Amino acid sequence: MTNVNPVNWFDIHVSNLQSAKEFYETVFNIKLIDFPIEFGKQSGFPFDPKGLNITGALVEKEDYIASSNNTVVYFESKDCTTEENLVAQAGGKIIRPKMSIGEFGFVSILMDRDGNTIGLHSMK
Repeated sequence: MTNVNPVNWFDIHVSNLQSAKEFYETVFNIKLIDFPIEFGKQSGFPFDPKGLNITGALVEKEDYIASSNNTVVYFESKDCTTEENLVAQAGGKIIRPKMSIGEFGFVSILMDRDGNTIGLHSMK
């Protein structure tokens, strides 16, 4: 096992994208970028693809319920199915199996033993 941080993305679920954008843009003095609507209502945080920082997005959810578990951290993977195949054995559940997100690769959504939602991201 190598000592490399596998985190590469996060989603912060919100009830109203415009309101959430105003909050984060004001607090952090940044400008968020709206994503294509085919991915749902989302706005991304700025980042440098060649930099060391990770990035993520505000994601509007119709069924949003305020809780402390509305942030999803995505872990980088060579192929999401590799980790999916280990989820049940590790005591978790697959919420959404590997799916395409177009030119941005693939994601899977999982639940850990404590009910936390996490994601996987891969390019293949």
